[in-house]
Amino acid sequence: MSESTQQPQKKPVILSGIQPSGQLALGNYVGALKNWVELQHQYDCVFLVVDLHALTVKQVPAELRNRCLSFAAQYIACGIDPEASTIVLQSHVPQHAELAWVLGTMTYMGELSRMTQFKDKSARHEDNINSGLFTYPVLMAADILIYQANLVPVGADQKQHLELARDVAQRFNQRYSETFVTPEIFVPKVGARIMALQEPTKKMSKSDPNPENYIAVLDTPDVIRRKFKRAVTDSETEIRYDVEKKPGVSNLLTIHAALSNQPVEVVEASFAGKGYGDLKSEVADVVVATLEPFQKRYAEVMADKAGLEQILARGSEKARSRAWKTLSKVYKKIGLVPAAPPAKG
Repeated sequence: MSESTQQPQKKPVILSGIQPSGQLALGNYVGALKNWVELQHQYDCVFLVVDLHALTVKQVPAELRNRCLSFAAQYIACGIDPEASTIVLQSHVPQHAELAWVLGTMTYMGELSRMTQFKDKSARHEDNINSGLFTYPVLMAADILIYQANLVPVGADQKQHLELARDVAQRFNQRYSETFVTPEIFVPKVGARIMALQEPTKKMSKSDPNPENYIAVLDTPDVIRRKFKRAVTDSETEIRYDVEKKPGVSNLLTIHAALSNQPVEVVEASFAGKGYGDLKSEVADVVVATLEPFQKRYAEVMADKAGLEQILARGSEKARSRAWKTLSKVYKKIGLVPAAPPAKG
């Protein structure tokens, strides 16, 4: 076959998503969103707002609805291009839940009972230990496999769930013939682990009950500066990167380096002879400067609700078409009568 008639090579599929709980934090921006922007032109990217997963804990309906739209707007504001990537609310693609049921019939109770996140969440939500919390990893597997994702960026807390998705995909393929791509963990070339401001030995979390522990990407400049001013450091005075002995100072240097695109060593050297107050003030300035254009773009997207809804409608149409192709194969292989493809528009 000549070069002129060769088919263009398909880009590998990357799938990622964030649960619409709490507020998107600086840790999400540095660890996920910033990387997503860089990945979207190299890969075929599907970015989910995983709202069905959010139902495993009690929600205020109006607040959940607003957060779903807000998170989608924040994806766009950080630089995700809806024309280059697929941005979609998980609940807008019913095939996620349909495939989850099929995969649930092939996932063993013993596998799910070993999931450490179920144990952790059950301990935190003793008044609401529901079956959705237990089967959460099956829905996550469906999220991944429905789009035939090759690569999935996951943190340490989700690695066990991805391993289950791989096991279930291989089990289905062995039983019914090759159907699913077996997903691999995607490790970004550049990434930084952002820690909590008040407890710098634990990861910054958007769902932390203490708002002083995280910088929300929608925090005002005054709030950002106040939180950094109160950030925990240590009783010494030297600004030095040492995660074991100086976790608070190291975290501030990491944040600066991640947002100013400099090596930590260069940032560290720039503070020679300076004090912790200088470090906190400059890191706050870097964060405010980084988030200012993001927040401006976010306000524009949220002000155009009709435009945002159109973006989500186009995303769900693209996603449903892809998901239906996978689900129709699955149904045929397991003995169900495939339905007609979903209507467009």
